[in-house]
Formats: sequence, structure tokens, C-alpha cells
Amino acid sequence: MDISKLVAELREERARLDEAINILVKLPQSGTPRRGRPPAWSRAAAVTPRSRNGQNGSLHVAASSLFKG
Repeated sequence: MDISKLVAELREERARLDEAINILVKLPQSGTPRRGRPPAWSRAAAVTPRSRNGQNGSLHVAASSLFKG
């Protein structure tokens, strides 16, 4: 068992947990949506929504790839 590798993995996990905690702390407490563009940190943390065909991405991109000649 390599102790240095174990310590490195634990540090990476701690960094991920710290990032998740910071995002949760920054979430608005009121729960009401705010007007305007969301801050950059929340856009970067957002997960890409699934499209209607069950895959990530746009339906337009999938449709346009079908009609390339």
C-alpha cells in the first residue's frame, strides 16, 4: 500500500468536497428565482440537461447531422 498515493487521493477528495460545500453555501437562501443572468460560478456548476431523445446536447445538432449530404 503506497501511503503517498493514498494521501494524494484523499486530498483530491477533500478538494471536491470543498467545492461542493462552497456551491451549496452560495445558493440563494430564499428559493425565489432572481432576475437576470446567473453568476458565472453557478453556470459552471450546472449540469447539462438531457434532451428529449435521452442524450446530452441539442436536438438541432442531432437533426442537422442526419441531413448532411
